[in-house]
Amino acid sequence: MEAQRTATKRWEVLAGVAGVATLGAVAAGGAARNITRRCSGAEDPYRDEDFDAIYDDAASIVTADDGVPLTVREVGPADAPITVVFTHGFCLRMSSWHFQRVELEHRWGDRARLVFFDQRGHGRSGAADAASSTIAQLGADLDAVIRAVVPTGPVVVIGHSMGAMGVMALATRRPELFGTKIIGVGLISSAARGIADDGIGRGLHNPVVDAFRMSVRQMPGAVQAGRGVTRSLIAPVLTAGSFDHRFRYRSVIGFAEKMIHQTPVATIVNFLRALESHNEMASLAALTRVPTMVACGYQDRITPLANSVEIHGGLADCELVGVPDAGHMLPLECPDVIDDAIDRLVGRAALLVPDA
Repeated sequence: MEAQRTATKRWEVLAGVAGVATLGAVAAGGAARNITRRCSGAEDPYRDEDFDAIYDDAASIVTADDGVPLTVREVGPADAPITVVFTHGFCLRMSSWHFQRVELEHRWGDRARLVFFDQRGHGRSGAADAASSTIAQLGADLDAVIRAVVPTGPVVVIGHSMGAMGVMALATRRPELFGTKIIGVGLISSAARGIADDGIGRGLHNPVVDAFRMSVRQMPGAVQAGRGVTRSLIAPVLTAGSFDHRFRYRSVIGFAEKMIHQTPVATIVNFLRALESHNEMASLAALTRVPTMVACGYQDRITPLANSVEIHGGLADCELVGVPDAGHMLPLECPDVIDDAIDRLVGRAALLVPDA
């Protein structure tokens, strides 16, 4: 009987994976057609861009409080008046800040240091188990990076999507840092709560994705080996929602797809649960102590504009940057707009630093 129950459970898991893959294949076809349509015939100024050049910058490893190694890169002098720390989004990596890395170093020179890191479970950082795949842990990891890499001097923090949620988590749990160590915050394409209730988040909260989660928990090796499941189900949903349908640069879209595809299956599944339960509205009390910037694309289907408007409404000294004809990947999709917004934010924060 025990052997029969084991066999039955195994079959149920495999059936769940097969069902997920079938549904995902349909989604993949639609997404592929959409991407092809918007890229067709477009001149691409970024076709020769080295989007992973950031990994050639000065390197270090920061060990998170629970022992997970976090890969860090930085550019600029250690004694710069201000350090700007960038934290990336779900299924991405630090190189998603490629355009900001290039442009802001050019603008600021020795007046600022730029620090980037891969979130746990993403890029070249260590893996994260289910228990530590939480927004609160991302806030703790950001805290660890700041303590290790910026032991002295003021910090401006810029977060995109899930990375911005980690910034909010840090503000909830360590509010004393804001207005003292952290003197400015940028929140791009994010939400303080309710990601499962609006936009594409609702599509990730359904029985099919729940079956996918069960499969990963019960047979992680089999699912990880069959990475087509990720490509056919989750990746098309995220990629299709990342850019406005008029965005035409194939190299940038391909780069985003590559980051999503390379994210481990376990990371995707574990953080999906964290995103669904995310609620950091309490962070706004601490964030209102410092200059802030909130940016969102009008066509963002992952964290729709209403989420950014809600955050902005709870803050005091906050610039709201709305970007028409843009989706969720603002740092890649509209780099000039985001570069300018970050530049303005750091300029406002610098007024709080005597020697900046």
